[in-house]
Amino acid sequence: MSNPKDVPMQQEIEAVLCDIASHPWPTDIVEARTLYDKMGPPIAPDITTRPIEVGSVPGQILTPPCVHPGRCVLFLHGGGYTYGSLFSHGGMAAEIARAAASETLQLDYRLAPEHPFPAALEDACAAYKWILGRGIDPKGVVLVGDSAGGGLVVATLVALKEAGQPMPGAAVCISPWVDLEATGESYRTRQALDPMIDRELATFLAGIYLHGADPKMPTASPIHADLHELPPLLIQVGEREVLYSEAETLAQRARDAGVDVTFEEWPGMIHVWHLYYPILSAGRNAITRIGDFVRAKSTK
Repeated sequence: MSNPKDVPMQQEIEAVLCDIASHPWPTDIVEARTLYDKMGPPIAPDITTRPIEVGSVPGQILTPPCVHPGRCVLFLHGGGYTYGSLFSHGGMAAEIARAAASETLQLDYRLAPEHPFPAALEDACAAYKWILGRGIDPKGVVLVGDSAGGGLVVATLVALKEAGQPMPGAAVCISPWVDLEATGESYRTRQALDPMIDRELATFLAGIYLHGADPKMPTASPIHADLHELPPLLIQVGEREVLYSEAETLAQRARDAGVDVTFEEWPGMIHVWHLYYPILSAGRNAITRIGDFVRAKSTK
C-alpha cells in the first residue's frame, strides 16, 4: 500500500507525464527548438533580467530580489547541444538564482549543427572568464547545468583545469549527459521508465554535436576525463532516467579522484524534472537543494 503522503507527488508526476505525452517531439530541428522554447516556464516578474554579450554570444543576467554580492552562478542549459535557449530555461535558471541568492549569467551558447563541438565549450569557458573579469572571486562562482548543460559543466571544468585557469567554488550537474556513446546500462534497464530519452535520440544528437569528433574526447564525453582537482560537485538524477548510469559513474569516478561529491537520486523523477517546478513540488525541492549547495560551497 502506498504512503498517503506520496499521493500528491504521484498525481503531480502523472500531470507532468501527460504534458510530455501531449507534446510529441518533432523530428525537424527548427520545430523542436520552437516547441522546447514554448514549453519553458516564464521568468517570475520579481526577477530582473539584463541582456549581455560575451564576445558575440548572447546571454542574460538574472537578478533575484536578494543577492550575495560576491557570488555568481553560470547557468548552461540542456537540449542535446542542439535545442534550448534563454526562453526554454529562463524560468528554471531564475528560480535557481533565487534559491542561491545569486546573480546568474544564463548563457545562450552556440548550438549544433550550425556550430558543432567545441563551440559550446569555447562559449562556456569564455563566459566563466567574463565573470572573473567583473571582479568575482573564482571561489564565488558556481557552474550549474542540466542534461547536455550538465555535461558541459564538467567539460568546462576539465578545459579550465587543462588551461591552468582557477577553479570555481563548486558545480552542479542536473541529469548530466556525459557519455556521448550512450554505453550506460540504464539505457536498457530504465528505458521503459524514461518518457523523454532513448539511445536513438542520444546517438542522433551526439552525431550532430560531434560532427565527426571522437566521442571519447574528455571535453566531449567527460565521463572519460581526469577529474582530479575539480571543485565540489552536486549531481542530481531522476530514478526514471536512461542517463542514470552515467550520472552514477561520473559521481564514482569523481570520488575516486578525490572530489567532494554529493550524489542524489530522486525517486520517481524524470529527466530534468526541475523544468516542471510550477506544477511539480519535487522540482521546487530540487531547486531549493541546489540553492543550499551553492550558498554552502561558494565564497561567503
